[in-house]
Amino acid sequence: MMRRRDFLRATLVTAGSVVVPTACSEEEGLPGACDVLEDDSFFPQSVASGDPKPDSVVLWTRVVDGDRKTDLAVALVVALDEAFTQLVELKLTSSNVAATGSGSTRVPVTARAEFDYCVKVKVSGLSPGTTYYYRFYYTTGEGCFSSRVGRTKTAPAPDADVPVRFAFVSCQDYAGRYFNALAALANQPIDFVVHLGDYIHETTGDPSSQPPAPERKVALSDVNGAIALTSADDVAYHAARSLNNYRELYRTYRSDRALRRVHERFPVIAIWNDHEFSDDCHGATATYFNGREQEKDEHRRKAANQAWFEYMPVDYRAGDDFRYDRSAEYPEDISIHRDFTFGKHVHLVMTDLRSYRADHLIPEDAFPGKIVMDQTSVIAVLGEIPSYASHYADIDVDEHRIYRDALEEIAPTFGFDPSFGYRQGEGPRIISATFINEIVTKLNEQREEGEPLPLIDNTAMGFMDSGISYAALGKTDYFSAFGSRYLVVKDAFDAVSQFVGDVQVLGEAQKAWFKDTINESESTWTVWGSSCCLSQLAIDVTMSAPPPLNRRYYLRCDGWDGFRAQRNEVITALAERGNAVAITGDLHAFLAGTPAADTAPTTRVVEFAGAAVAGPTLRATLEKQVASHPLLKDVPDAGNIAAGIEEYLVDRVLKTNPQLAFCKADGNGFCIAEANADEFVVTLHMLPESALATPLYEEADAAALEEQITIERFKTVKTAPGEPSELFRDEGGTWQKWNPDAEGQDP
Repeated sequence: MMRRRDFLRATLVTAGSVVVPTACSEEEGLPGACDVLEDDSFFPQSVASGDPKPDSVVLWTRVVDGDRKTDLAVALVVALDEAFTQLVELKLTSSNVAATGSGSTRVPVTARAEFDYCVKVKVSGLSPGTTYYYRFYYTTGEGCFSSRVGRTKTAPAPDADVPVRFAFVSCQDYAGRYFNALAALANQPIDFVVHLGDYIHETTGDPSSQPPAPERKVALSDVNGAIALTSADDVAYHAARSLNNYRELYRTYRSDRALRRVHERFPVIAIWNDHEFSDDCHGATATYFNGREQEKDEHRRKAANQAWFEYMPVDYRAGDDFRYDRSAEYPEDISIHRDFTFGKHVHLVMTDLRSYRADHLIPEDAFPGKIVMDQTSVIAVLGEIPSYASHYADIDVDEHRIYRDALEEIAPTFGFDPSFGYRQGEGPRIISATFINEIVTKLNEQREEGEPLPLIDNTAMGFMDSGISYAALGKTDYFSAFGSRYLVVKDAFDAVSQFVGDVQVLGEAQKAWFKDTINESESTWTVWGSSCCLSQLAIDVTMSAPPPLNRRYYLRCDGWDGFRAQRNEVITALAERGNAVAITGDLHAFLAGTPAADTAPTTRVVEFAGAAVAGPTLRATLEKQVASHPLLKDVPDAGNIAAGIEEYLVDRVLKTNPQLAFCKADGNGFCIAEANADEFVVTLHMLPESALATPLYEEADAAALEEQITIERFKTVKTAPGEPSELFRDEGGTWQKWNPDAEGQDP
């Protein structure tokens, strides 16, 4: 057990009056007038600031001194100007570091070895809406060395009638790509940056998403502490597991000059998504093996949480005394949901969509033939038997026992669970008759002697009840993300979702806080920072794919589409508040729309989704998914689904996603939001994927980078209470209202 005083927490500093330095006195030591040497080698991850409030901000750095393994003494200086001629008087109020006295223009802080030499300082007593400059100093026998100068800005006072301009980004994968979107973002005139998650990616060279590039790779020194993985085409790579693994990832990512520049220039408000721990995770459970192995690992989850805590400048709701404690019960070890007010017009609410969520509704190891809804349940939910339902048989009754024996015989060959997904004592074990016939046919083909097993004929099926099997949801393989997280049959999933009811994403405590927070909001705009896309993302291939693939599919059920009841609840709460905007990430595509509750199309909010800073685009990801899908990969022209994904999603004829107004699925970039008393405007800055191949970080690259950026602008306007939100698109300088009910041409 660590001693109480040893837990990492932000040092607390209170700002006072402004001091104009006159000389470098021995007592003061490090005022702005001193000659100091700026040396990145002592501050390899530079500086950062975060969570700006009207009177405070959190400042961060990391200090390294060669092979020294002891704690390192550092000093902080804050000023009102970049030349540090107007120093801010600081008073150390933390109880775990001894102050050298009040009224100093510098404060001593300690970079502790046990916390990877990270330093976090919360400076309070600042003026609202004010730009400050800061830097850290480290003294050796060879002199005094300074970090780079950081610039930050406090939030305007709650009653300030001022416009707010900020960026929002997500999904930055270091491996194989450069952060050129951040290089462009660093030159924008904004107040702060919202990071919606996937700040790091936990894998070192996953060929499904991380292209090989020797000059842009991620390596883990502690490979014995990492998870060894192998891709479908036998490429070996690793996923972080140990605390050192995750720390190395943050060090590597923060070595990028464009990311450092953004942190140096703007305060960042961050939440995590999945890759800060593990791809498509829920709670402390990973999904690399899709049910073949037990992947719940709280030790790994806490390592990821501690590294995030150490490296991200966050002001926690738990209070200034919050300290990360790995001995605490997960998920109570850390809570990252919080909210911010920027003047009269913006109330930003940030949530955690990973720590408290339940498993995906359809397990990756679900047995395809298992009936998940029997006939009674189907009729209770839908009122009728749908066309995708299947007759089913109880394989434990005498007349069907031969099929149970056949399934058990073939289980080792096919690698599925011989209990067919049923727990001991759960029953009856009802299996799709169609699936039984498929298995029996395969078994008969393998038998070299003996009588073939009889199929269940149509006459026998006519006496059977019908239900919905996992196969009807798109489960074709026994251990697979398809039919579970990706390309899930929409109509069957909707029925099962209604049957199961509420599946948690936010967790009860966070959900209650979220509702209370937005209900009590007094700002013009309530802005929800969601790490996952809120808009429905379904495609209709009933006319373009052969049976049995001619269905409507959700692209991914790891996001809000996979949690329909809670999605409806969240949208309803935001819509009732009015003038609510969701800013979202994760999808690797740009979107704009007005997502609505399933049961009330006018109960809607406005959403703007940003593509990845650096990562495979939605189109590129879908191309690989189609090519690896057990059935789609053999369908001629199936690649057209990925090529035409924008038209499939924004379909004005079939209206599969009637609230979706815009999609750009083949780019990377960032978004800029501007909010005032009347409107909320978002500009999408879109870069082609090819623009990430080489770094465009120098001033000489700025023009070439700017030429590759294309712009789309959308806005919503303030409405009266009870009126639904509306979306407008900038059409050549004229704002055109988007009508979700308008008819379009067949794409």
